[in-house]
Amino acid sequence: MSEHDNADSSRELAWLRHPQVRDLAWLLQAPDLLSTPFPGRPSLMALGLADPDGRRAWLSDLEGRPQALEAMTGPRLTGRLGHYHEVLWHFLLDNAPGTRLLAHNLPVRDDKRTLGEIDVLYTARNDPQPIHLELAIKYYLGLPQGPGAPDSQARWIGPGCADSLAIKRQRTIVSQLPLSHTHEARAVLKPYTEQTPLQHLAMPGTLFHPWSADRAGALPPPREATPHALTGDWLHIADWHAYLDGRQHWRGAFLNKPYWLAPPREETLQQTPALTRALRAHFAQRWTPRQLALRDPAGRWRRVFVVDNAWPAVIPLPR
Repeated sequence: MSEHDNADSSRELAWLRHPQVRDLAWLLQAPDLLSTPFPGRPSLMALGLADPDGRRAWLSDLEGRPQALEAMTGPRLTGRLGHYHEVLWHFLLDNAPGTRLLAHNLPVRDDKRTLGEIDVLYTARNDPQPIHLELAIKYYLGLPQGPGAPDSQARWIGPGCADSLAIKRQRTIVSQLPLSHTHEARAVLKPYTEQTPLQHLAMPGTLFHPWSADRAGALPPPREATPHALTGDWLHIADWHAYLDGRQHWRGAFLNKPYWLAPPREETLQQTPALTRALRAHFAQRWTPRQLALRDPAGRWRRVFVVDNAWPAVIPLPR
């Protein structure tokens, strides 16, 4: 689904002003990108925040007293999207009514060699069964041509061309999640639990489909994509004017890391001519992609990645 289809999240964000609280509110309802053999993100019910009134009261209290959240998501995380996303989960699982954070970022070693890290260990407050939760937030752009079949996960690559959905899925499923069931992990987990943990994966983000004026040959979603995965568009800077055809009355804002989660507030939005000037200036000096959040006159959001005309520079392939 597109970003603007997440209506419940949009309504809850409308009254929140604090950027980290807005991101936390977005994270509460952000769907996973993939449906894998492992269970997905903690539900609102599991977090103890399924009741809309109770959830609003919890967020309102947090907005009135954000100091603890600010201390965890401080300046040291500027530009570090993955770390910022992890810290938001640490705070959420430690402070939500239904969960209790036991530990996070637990290194697992074999003698002197580090095998990996357990991202999060938590329990439900009314259930001692521990849960090992792996965390990732990913933004992938789909390639209309190869590698692989039209629904191949290898066709969905990061804006920096450093990884792909296929690589991330393989690494997470084969290496990271099984780590908590290894012999080496037992000693690491013993101070927190005697039980073997369940293994879950939280991977929100956005799948950006290639945009073209005629929309011919639209790229299907990748294999295992959840039906509610958030989607957007990506296009080369040469196609920006064509993309704006019929969208001249939209407004938008650029998104800068790590604030790629919640859409921006209304007062920060600019008219499309200002966005066009900023994009021209950017690509006159740099090739790095830019993400925008656009809002139509009806209040619906659309995520867009604009890339250099020579993008992608490389296509990362799984081994």
